[in-house]
Amino acid sequence: MQSQSNINFNRRIFWLLIKQMRPKQWTKNLLIFAAPLFSFEVVTTSALFYTFAGFLLLCFISGCVYIVNDYIDIESDQNHPVKRNRPMASGELNSSIALVFGALIVMVSLSLAYLLNPLFSLLLVFYFCLNVAYSIRLKNVVIIDIMIIAAGFVLRAIAGGLVIHVPFTPWFLLCTMLLSLFLAIGKRRHELFLLGNEKGTHRKVLEKYSFELLDQLSSIVTTATIISYSLFTFTSGRTIQLMWTIPLVIYGIFRYLYLIHIENKGGAPDKVLFEDKHILFTVVIYVISVVLILYCFE
Repeated sequence: MQSQSNINFNRRIFWLLIKQMRPKQWTKNLLIFAAPLFSFEVVTTSALFYTFAGFLLLCFISGCVYIVNDYIDIESDQNHPVKRNRPMASGELNSSIALVFGALIVMVSLSLAYLLNPLFSLLLVFYFCLNVAYSIRLKNVVIIDIMIIAAGFVLRAIAGGLVIHVPFTPWFLLCTMLLSLFLAIGKRRHELFLLGNEKGTHRKVLEKYSFELLDQLSSIVTTATIISYSLFTFTSGRTIQLMWTIPLVIYGIFRYLYLIHIENKGGAPDKVLFEDKHILFTVVIYVISVVLILYCFE
C-alpha cells in the first residue's frame, strides 16, 4: 500500500510539473513550422523531422521559462483571478522541485539542440535569457514589455529556419514581429479589462497603460501588419500568387479585433485559436492555401 501511495504521489508531482510548463501555450511554438511551410518545394522527410524535433525542444525551453516566471510571480499570481490556480501559485507544487526539474530540462534540451545546429542552441540560450530577463525586470518597463513578447515570436520563426538551414526574408520577419506586437497589445488590453481597478496588484506595468493608448498602438500595428504582409507576398521572391492569401490575413486580424473589443477576449491567443472557430478555420485555410499556391505555381 505504501509503495502504491508513493507511485501515485510521484505521478501527481510529474503531472503537476507538466502542467506548470503550460503545454496549452506550446501552440505558439508552431510558428517554427513557418520555415518548411514557406520552403515547401525543398521540404524533405528529414527536414520535417528536424523541424518537429526543434519544435519539441523549443516547447521544453519555453516551458522552463514559465517555471521561472511563475516562481518569480507567485505572490502576484495569487491575486489574479485565473493565474492563482497554477500549480506553484496554488501551493500544490513545491517551487524547489519545479526549479530543479526545469534546470535539468534546460541542460538536456540545449545539448540536443546543439546536435541539430549549434546556432539553434545559441538561439535557445538567447530566448531563455531574454525571457528570464523579462520575468525579472523587463516586464515592468512600459512598451519594452510588449516588444519583448513580440521578439519571442520572431525568434521562433528564426529557429525554424535554423533547424533546416533555410533563410527567411526580412519582410517575413517584419510581418512576424508586427503580428506578434498586435497579439501582445491585445493581451495587455485584456489584462487591463480583466483586472480593472486592481491592475497594479498583479502587474505594475499595467498602471502605465490605458485603453486609449493600447487602442492607438493596436491601430498602428494593425495597419503596418497588413501593408507589410501584402508587400511580402509581392517582393519575397516567391510566386506572386501568394497575394490571394491577403484577404485571409485581413479577416483573421479583423476577427481578432472583434474578439478583443466586443467580446473582451484576447488574453491568451493560443486559447482563442482553438476556441474561436472562425479564427481556427481561417488559419487552416491559410496554411492549405499557401501549400497549394507554392506547390502549383513554383
